[in-house]
Amino acid sequence: MSAARATLARDTPAHTVDAFHRGRFWLVQPKQAGHRAGMDAMMLAAAVPSSFAGRLADFGAGAGAAALAVLSRCPDAEAVLIERSPEMAAFAATTLAHPGNAHLNDRASVLAADVALSGRARTAAGLADKSFDFVVMNPPFNAAEDRATPDPLRKAAHVMEDGLFDRWIRSAAAVVRPRGGLAVIARPDQLGAILDAISGRFGDAEMLAVHPRPEAAAIRIVIRAILGARGKLSIRPPLMLHAQSGDGPTERTEMINNGLASLFGD
Repeated sequence: MSAARATLARDTPAHTVDAFHRGRFWLVQPKQAGHRAGMDAMMLAAAVPSSFAGRLADFGAGAGAAALAVLSRCPDAEAVLIERSPEMAAFAATTLAHPGNAHLNDRASVLAADVALSGRARTAAGLADKSFDFVVMNPPFNAAEDRATPDPLRKAAHVMEDGLFDRWIRSAAAVVRPRGGLAVIARPDQLGAILDAISGRFGDAEMLAVHPRPEAAAIRIVIRAILGARGKLSIRPPLMLHAQSGDGPTERTEMINNGLASLFGD
């Protein structure tokens, strides 16, 4: 973690310090380059049950928003923020060192590693088999032609590589203990790829669609599943971010965004 902090100090990239969960934790994140966390991370974190008390892996953690949101809501949880990009791993380490996160940082650590590694390479990178109770992931899910950007750090965070879901979910199945959990946030058109990737690995899957307002098509899906379970997919009531055009966030959206409710009601 100290090495990551040193990288940030040397490069001194422009950054912001942003409050989440109404000031219960803070995020140090890039101001322009790279990925900036928002509602996606809060919805992903809210997929973890409020009673969760185990060890969580945040795959592709970025600056650490999802993992810290879980720790903020689940007082007995621990988290490892796993990030391939050295620049973003530095932001994650600096986030943990922020004074506003002093009440959380003894339950969190940063691991600079590629979650797409397999076998011995994955273990050597610090991702031991059966070492976590839950994995959350917000993979890069834009196609190469979507939202093209000249910023390489942002492109790495947003643009999907072929077979990404299978590689990430394969790794999740390896590092999670039996009956451990998985939560993924993605775009609706990627449902098929996710279901293919969890097949034979995770079961009892639940899917929840996120709509900007009732009359609009879904813009995100969140899928949660259990390692080794055999139950079929169930579709849960959707989340409406706004009651109608021009309205502010719904009460449920506000509660999820501020760590006051779970996405699946548990």
